[in-house]
Amino acid sequence: MNTREAPPKRPWPDYRAVWRWHFYAGLFCIPVLLVLSISGTIYLFKPQIEAWLDRPFDQLAVTENAQPISTQIETTLSALPGSKFHSLELPSADSMATRILVTQQGERIRCYVDPASGQLLHQTPEADRFIAIVRRLHGELFLGSRGSYLVELTACWTIVLIFTGLYLWWPRKWSGFGGVLFPRLTSGKKIFWRDIHSVSGIWISGFAIVLILSGLPWSSFWGNYFRTARQWTGTAIARQDWQISRSRKEPSIEKKPPLDFKSIDPIVASVQTLHLPAPVIISPPRGGSADWKVQSMTQNRPYRVDLTMNGESGEVTSRKDFADRHAIDQVVGVGIALHEGQLFGWPNQLLGVITTSGLILLSASGVILWWRRRDRGVLGAPSVGAAPRLSIGLIAIVLGLAIYLPLFGASLLAVCLAERLLLRRIPSIRGWLGLRNLHTPEVAPQ
Repeated sequence: MNTREAPPKRPWPDYRAVWRWHFYAGLFCIPVLLVLSISGTIYLFKPQIEAWLDRPFDQLAVTENAQPISTQIETTLSALPGSKFHSLELPSADSMATRILVTQQGERIRCYVDPASGQLLHQTPEADRFIAIVRRLHGELFLGSRGSYLVELTACWTIVLIFTGLYLWWPRKWSGFGGVLFPRLTSGKKIFWRDIHSVSGIWISGFAIVLILSGLPWSSFWGNYFRTARQWTGTAIARQDWQISRSRKEPSIEKKPPLDFKSIDPIVASVQTLHLPAPVIISPPRGGSADWKVQSMTQNRPYRVDLTMNGESGEVTSRKDFADRHAIDQVVGVGIALHEGQLFGWPNQLLGVITTSGLILLSASGVILWWRRRDRGVLGAPSVGAAPRLSIGLIAIVLGLAIYLPLFGASLLAVCLAERLLLRRIPSIRGWLGLRNLHTPEVAPQ
């Protein structure tokens, strides 16, 4: 009697199953990843770009008779009817224009003022500045909160993409370093593109993961999720040092009694002697407080300083350095500085460029590999074999990722349900995706 028995399910991880995960993660991630890599590369050079764009206002004639800051503020407000003083960015050199930020009809406007004459040289909405546009593209794809969710979802699945790629790269038959640590460039196009993809991936994977994790605190969903977790654990602070996407609302500015701008002059004189890292932002009292707020907003966050200063005497009433922050805020601050390429100068920027360039190369070579290998009439995903046996290790990894990255867990559940309940039941889609019919029994290989 010739009977066929279904073969035992293979243990996880199964090479073909991991390959499918890698394929579909790449299919989803690559378009957004290219945008994030290009915009992120530009943002790495924020200081240089802003200095170049602002150069017409930073080469002014130096004078010893500069007008008091209070006079410059009053002149600026007179030139912009209906505007309110928001903050001052202290010039870091005598030849630089004074940056005065005002709000007008709910919009923040940056004004460049000549210190000698008090003349308003230029004004531009903060949201229209080049780097602000790049930041919105990088953080939310110009789609608001929905874009932020899409960026975060891409980040989650890029982590899956990297880990599955490392599993596929792992050498199973050792035959030298070619194709493992360096690409074989003269072994034909097939080997060339495969090696370019896998070898570039192994060299940038570590820092790519660091970039992803350090960018999560800004995202809409994970940022709020993280803040809630800190509240539950009692580690939250009144005001964190970074902004979550789509939470940048203009605070209402109420001054009771009316603000005397002359009180900023002794504060400016006092702050200039402290030599805080630029840019230094001076903000007026809020609510019922009489103290002015002074912040060093340098992108190298471990050097940031927060001060409160008395408006009458110009004396420092409180100071908070980076070392005074909660340990969690210190870790996040270091991660953000690293993410922005400002933690250790130009080598940090170079490392960022290498990583983003590697991600672009990975994306391009992945598309080329898919295009060369695909069969006509199908998407080109690796076909499904026998279902792998679930293991405690697999469940633990998936649950750990789902808890740390809730959007990943939700999207994975949605994909599994869609595949199980819909995609496998439509023959044309099932064939195009390379899925196995639910009702087809597993047959032992001949």
